Amino acid sequence: MRKKLIGFIATLLLISLLSACGIGSSGDGDKEIVIGGKPWTEQFILPHIIGQYLEANTDFSVQYETGLGEVAVLTPAIDDGDIDVYVEYTGTGLEAVLNEQAKEGESSDSVLKRVRKGYEEEFNVTWLKPLGFENTYTLAYHPDSGYDAETFSDLVEVSKNEDMLFGAPHAFYEREGDGYEAMIDTYPFEFSDTKPLDANVMYEAVNNQEVDLIPAFTTDGRIERYNLGTTKDNKGFFPKYDAVPLVRMETLEKYPDLEEAINGLAGKISEEEMQEMNAKVDIDGMKAEDVAEEFLKEKGLIE
Repeated sequence: MRKKLIGFIATLLLISLLSACGIGSSGDGDKEIVIGGKPWTEQFILPHIIGQYLEANTDFSVQYETGLGEVAVLTPAIDDGDIDVYVEYTGTGLEAVLNEQAKEGESSDSVLKRVRKGYEEEFNVTWLKPLGFENTYTLAYHPDSGYDAETFSDLVEVSKNEDMLFGAPHAFYEREGDGYEAMIDTYPFEFSDTKPLDANVMYEAVNNQEVDLIPAFTTDGRIERYNLGTTKDNKGFFPKYDAVPLVRMETLEKYPDLEEAINGLAGKISEEEMQEMNAKVDIDGMKAEDVAEEFLKEKGLIE
């Protein structure tokens, strides 16, 4: 009797252990993934586009960790398994994370291949198919500034002749490769001062003429809504910044159907569509999750 009791208790313990590991159970929670994002508008919207699309078309359930941090936070988070998925930009991955330099005129496909290889080797994380838009930088200024500038080099000459206060997100000053110091090496601006600003605040700052120049994201809807002047990176300093979902390879091993599911969004978002979604949040006051849902329904991606 004692041996039977011990055997029964051991069986119960084994069942409990297997259940805790998610083996042998079939609840919806088995296929939960965590989607992270950076702390600015576009990155609040994109996790919900991916998450709502997955929940509507697959049996995955989603936990959101939006606004988690910039690339210096998200890279170790996905490497350590704190999140499974987030959207990164190819040029950021290449230069700010892998510390490699883009070649002049390098194609989107080439940059994507390089970051995919580097991340798989260093972080066991892979890049899926691009979402369809690029979010690069343009140096933007108030329409009443009087600057006669079409290129970054034009603005360098302006900075030599009049006071110019530069405002940018904290992360831009800290990043190597495609951040402030590297930009100054390529374009020798003579700013009167620099100011760190939250990424969501810098547009208001330039619109209120509290700063003179910002590194604006080309998909930000406030560029058009505020009629900001924009300039071209004429020396090709910034690499390609195609938006691409990143996924832990361990997660893909656990859920082999996840890659194909997320790739259902490949090529579905244009730069104009992303800009308009951002404007709906930043200017019209809509919630990121509502904008994501509206977009997915309008595109026929969810019902």
